[in-house]
Amino acid sequence: MEYPLISVLVPCYNRELYIEETLLSILRQDYPNFELIVVDDGSGDRSVEKIQALQQEHGFQFYRQTNQGVSAALNTALSHARGVLVATPDSDDIMMPGRLTLQANYLREHPEVGCLGGRAIYIDAAGKHLKGGPGEAVRRYSFDELLGQAVAIGATVVMYRREAMDQVGGYDPQIRIQDFQMTLKIAHQGYGVEVLPEVVSGYRRHEGNLSRTAFKSQLDYDCMTIAPYRDHPAYAAALTCIYNKALKQSVVCDKGYAWSLLLHLPPWRWNRVTLRRIRHLLFKFGQE
Repeated sequence: MEYPLISVLVPCYNRELYIEETLLSILRQDYPNFELIVVDDGSGDRSVEKIQALQQEHGFQFYRQTNQGVSAALNTALSHARGVLVATPDSDDIMMPGRLTLQANYLREHPEVGCLGGRAIYIDAAGKHLKGGPGEAVRRYSFDELLGQAVAIGATVVMYRREAMDQVGGYDPQIRIQDFQMTLKIAHQGYGVEVLPEVVSGYRRHEGNLSRTAFKSQLDYDCMTIAPYRDHPAYAAALTCIYNKALKQSVVCDKGYAWSLLLHLPPWRWNRVTLRRIRHLLFKFGQE
């Protein structure tokens, strides 16, 4: 098919400040064959009101559920999706013009790829560019690299092949962080995982996604994500990576928790990143 149907799935939870801009950036895409499916995951703000106003004008699918987490919301959206390709932007992202066309064309020409990313720029709450830009070439990852380096092709930039998502059984709703689990499951299934050098999305940094305590739950979910691969040679490196990620925040805002993490990470698994975190824990204050 020249223009395979793309399902754009947007899970939303308390994003009244950004959801309109996000949805409009999708609805203005030049790709001629896509459907938009929005699932509100129990928002307590005006998100539903704003989504419904846009739905009346543009006619996309909209579903509501009690709060169950982003993975469960995406499973709900998938149950209604008809596309052979799937994009899953967050409800505060900005989709760059031409993104759907760019990624759909690449996936059509590379049928072995099941998970395709791109580059993102960071923007602030007002949409101002903070950092980031295009890369130089397509980046291809093996499963060993994805696991050992704890790489997630982020929801902000990813497009999946639907058959790959179906083969791995969708999202585990108990793991409330969606992109890392799906990246690993699709790669483990044998599909290619690649990242384009073009900027495809703006990732918004704001108080709502910069929680000072989220690293604790993220570590738990990351551990659940890599648990099925415990016998893989890269598992130990993966464990070190996800502990280092949790240490990055905890050495700044919860030093007691940082010490507890180090007690659970044997010294023989430390690497240069771990040692840098320890130096910050012992001698510095403020952001690393």
